[in-house]
Amino acid sequence: MTTNDGHISTTHIGSLPRPPELLDLLTRRQDGESVDPDEWDETVADATRDVVERQVETGLDSINNGEQSRVSFNWYVADRLSGIEGKRETELWADLQEFPSYAEETFKTDVIDLSMHPVVTEAVEYTGREEAEAEIDEFTDALAAADRDADDAFMTAASPSVVTATHVDDHYGDYEEYLFAVAEAMKTEYELVADAGLTLQIDAPELLTVGHTAAYADQPLDAAKDATRLHVEALNEALANVPAEQVRLHTCWGSYEGPHHLDTDLAEMLPLIYDADISGLSVEQANPRHQHEYRAFAEHPVPDGWTLMPGVVDVKTNIIDHPETIADRLERVADAVDDGTPLTAAPDCGFGTQAGLGMVDPEIAWAKLEALVEGAEIA
Repeated sequence: MTTNDGHISTTHIGSLPRPPELLDLLTRRQDGESVDPDEWDETVADATRDVVERQVETGLDSINNGEQSRVSFNWYVADRLSGIEGKRETELWADLQEFPSYAEETFKTDVIDLSMHPVVTEAVEYTGREEAEAEIDEFTDALAAADRDADDAFMTAASPSVVTATHVDDHYGDYEEYLFAVAEAMKTEYELVADAGLTLQIDAPELLTVGHTAAYADQPLDAAKDATRLHVEALNEALANVPAEQVRLHTCWGSYEGPHHLDTDLAEMLPLIYDADISGLSVEQANPRHQHEYRAFAEHPVPDGWTLMPGVVDVKTNIIDHPETIADRLERVADAVDDGTPLTAAPDCGFGTQAGLGMVDPEIAWAKLEALVEGAEIA
């Protein structure tokens, strides 16, 4: 992670726009069509190399592979875990249920339908080593071609609890057993990323979105807090063999343009998230529902040795954030945290968390990242 030398470094949160030819292949794979393996490998390698080069040109300090080969930040695990078969329609989040017409037109894509969740029908085990190693190799090859080191790079992986939150359990019957089975399975992926010398980013939006899921929206806040405590415990178990200094965590209130009026307050959840065995934390701060919550970092100081990665660029609109606005967002966070807390500027979330669901035009996404770099320099 970064050190506090007066420089605000820059990064992003995983997913970046995919080229049309790759989206076509992803769509065909999702539809169960056969795809030529050589064509797939070549297209993914080209997309990975291009997205790495584009990040370098943009001036980002910490870069990744843009999740080019993944259909989404969470459902890619269906290709790497055993026991997952078929899909089932599930309830929308509680804030969206109050506005069903909006949700219906917003949450279906040509590639995936976000209301249809994969189903766990048998015991979960990690069977995706070969695919994970291929993704890592493609990325490290692209880094070498761009003359970038693994020390300046990260790779994302789904948290155990975002897997359980978005995959229907038809096998275990006991949520805690299901959660810790997934944690045990995901250990393999986490360790593969760390062993490659890359920083591991855990994607764990459910640590904050838990409050407006259908299961907890009508429950007392303490129930949501208990769920987050359990989710952090499972994550720590899965990270047992990965050094904390090699792990950063992203959490948010869901990367979708929705009402968000039932979101949990950051100040309520931060102390629970601080129990995670990590050294970097990414949290939304450009989201208009949560821009005031920089104050939570003054109320609950970031643990010693951690880097804070405030989201200072919006990922849900095609407005290019002004660099001075980005600098303002960074400066108010800097004023709230202890002087020794390093900052890394980032967007709120990824720009392509679900393939085909691009709220931001690809070229505008890159323009936003250019503004991020300029805003960090100003701050």
